Amino acid sequence: MLRVLDERKSIEFYKTAFGLQIADRLDFKDFTLVYLVNDESDFELELTINKGRSEPYDLGDGYGHLAVSVTDLDREHARLQGEGLQPRKLVEFAPNGEKIARFFFITDPDGYEIEVLERGGRFK
Repeated sequence: MLRVLDERKSIEFYKTAFGLQIADRLDFKDFTLVYLVNDESDFELELTINKGRSEPYDLGDGYGHLAVSVTDLDREHARLQGEGLQPRKLVEFAPNGEKIARFFFITDPDGYEIEVLERGGRFK
């Protein structure tokens, strides 16, 4: 679950970046829950929109983040650049000379960091 300020901006970002579509939307007096899914996996992202909130959330100084995996990392990086979403540089994580992972990070409209990993090895 991620708390977001602007429902429209967040839904558009997750649709463009990861193909997530609205599966359900529950509206309550003080908040709204929006559930996003795609056809690739059982993954579901819940967005919480607190009504009346106008200030950005303090994301803290922890390094917790969401990670998604893709088949073709280079293609996804180029596609996201083309969409104007400003993915950061591609990284090959290879401590001791052995490649463990390839990834890049992208930031959503609320400042949440999302790791995009290339599928392979333990990253499915």
